[in-house]
Amino acid sequence: MTIYEKLVAVNDDWVAPGTDNQIRDTGSRFYGGVADPDNGIAWPTHTGTLTVMAVWGCALVNEDSRYYRDEDLLARLEQASAFIVRLQHGDGTISPGWTNMHSPPDTAFAVVGLAQLHELLEGRDWAALAATRANIRQFLERSAPALLTGGCHTPNHRWVLAAALAFLHRLTGDEALIARADAWLAEGIDITEDGEWTERSNGIYNGVSDIMLLHAAELLGRPELLEPVRRNLRMMAYLVHPDGEVVTDYSGRQDFGHAFDMTGYLPAASLMAHRDQDPFFAALAELGGESLRHPGAISNNGLIPYLLRPELRDSVVKPGSLPDRYKVVINGGFDRKRYLSQMASAGHGGRIYHSRLHPDFGAPVARQRDGGTSVTVMTETNSFFALRHGAARLLGVQVSSSFEPGFIKMNELEQVDDGYRLTGEETKGYYGPIAADRLPESASGAVSPWYLLPHQLRDVTHLQRHRVAVELTETKEGWKLRVRCDMPDVLLTQISFVFGKEGSFSGGELAPAETGTLFWKDGVVTFASGGEWIEVSGGAHEHRAKSIRGAAFPADCQTLVVNVLTPYDRTFDIRLSPRNGMRGDAQ
Repeated sequence: MTIYEKLVAVNDDWVAPGTDNQIRDTGSRFYGGVADPDNGIAWPTHTGTLTVMAVWGCALVNEDSRYYRDEDLLARLEQASAFIVRLQHGDGTISPGWTNMHSPPDTAFAVVGLAQLHELLEGRDWAALAATRANIRQFLERSAPALLTGGCHTPNHRWVLAAALAFLHRLTGDEALIARADAWLAEGIDITEDGEWTERSNGIYNGVSDIMLLHAAELLGRPELLEPVRRNLRMMAYLVHPDGEVVTDYSGRQDFGHAFDMTGYLPAASLMAHRDQDPFFAALAELGGESLRHPGAISNNGLIPYLLRPELRDSVVKPGSLPDRYKVVINGGFDRKRYLSQMASAGHGGRIYHSRLHPDFGAPVARQRDGGTSVTVMTETNSFFALRHGAARLLGVQVSSSFEPGFIKMNELEQVDDGYRLTGEETKGYYGPIAADRLPESASGAVSPWYLLPHQLRDVTHLQRHRVAVELTETKEGWKLRVRCDMPDVLLTQISFVFGKEGSFSGGELAPAETGTLFWKDGVVTFASGGEWIEVSGGAHEHRAKSIRGAAFPADCQTLVVNVLTPYDRTFDIRLSPRNGMRGDAQ
């Protein structure tokens, strides 16, 4: 089955779930919209009603669909198109009620998807589509003022807005839309040489940035915008586990620690494979197609490009092979310290509203694949080590302490001959009195609120440093993990091993801690799942705290907690089950 054939079949499969959830009560304010299965409310958003509209629209105009020109589906699509126009605000924006109100970026996501759907429907000679096409065009034209003036929250929103503005320019010809898109693009592209976007979001926002810049490049005639897309797609080949799941262990967004596959990269990879005639991108598209379970949100729908560009179906680019045995350090050569040292001169004082500064941008990540064994070594996130061995999953190893308190993020990563060295350092101090001549007038009043004092003027006293060093050494049987801290004062510390919920433990001295966690006091523990196992040794129990404030463990996992006190120097041996008498499946 080709990618196109699977897209058509999967799209058809999602027609009925959409119709089942459409609100047909004419007295409802949400009449015509498609209810969110989780909360029962219909939203005029790119992941809500609009996504179902894309599914229906693709099915209606595609002769290969079993719903081709279905009269009932046509009526439903027209009702949905009228719904989104009704729910659009007078200023042209939409409001996803669970997150953003009167949101230009959410409107931009909708515009990017609807503009493509409108083009698809306009290209079909079927008069019955007239009302739906008119509604969609009305929504698009009414959105223009909001996108001409509206702002964003996050880095990727800039490229969504640029793409939406470019689509609206093609529809209306208004040159002001191009000027606004250029203003966003003038901020420069936030990607490292190795292909890492600011948000480090392999599950969601990498793919968003890729497809949006691809659209902007084509619509604005700026082919240089395709280079970051190429970089990110090439990087992603090293961020896929053996089962096709992408690495989300260090994401800076909501995909952190959740399961995602390469489906979100399918449109960009398909388009770039055809454009560049590149077998590597074709292989990424094929991987996305293998994972396909849903055609995607309307803004990144996988089928629409294949219907708008039939040449994608007949592509002569034969997919190449993707690496499954490698050792790479992503961003190993990125001069992150130099960029961070310039932050003070930016003038924002380290504060940004309704968003994040993402100082973890460009932090190094090491990736290893050895057939069915997949390893991630990370910095600037709660976990520093993760390992997949067949069906057995060690999802993260973390260190938390009462110093900050919370998880200690590793700041530095060094690759050595047989593994990696990481260090994480925190500082914490105290603050002296503000000089009398720098005090505000409120300080001498009847009430002196704490929040009116210029705290930035206080001198730091008794500054303390907490440094944790980690050595990861690859062995013939797996890995050796050494964790050290030389701090002489007593400090509560936990070293946690987070395993998947699907396996089971045996051996070792374990005792209940909090829900989902076990004290690992001593002995050798084996975690088994699906015929594979991961064995760990090195447990300890030097204090009785069940958890560290500020360090919450995932509820849907199984976590072994090792309690230690500073100073400590602990070594853990991690052994992997053999296959065919050898370690892993590499030999």
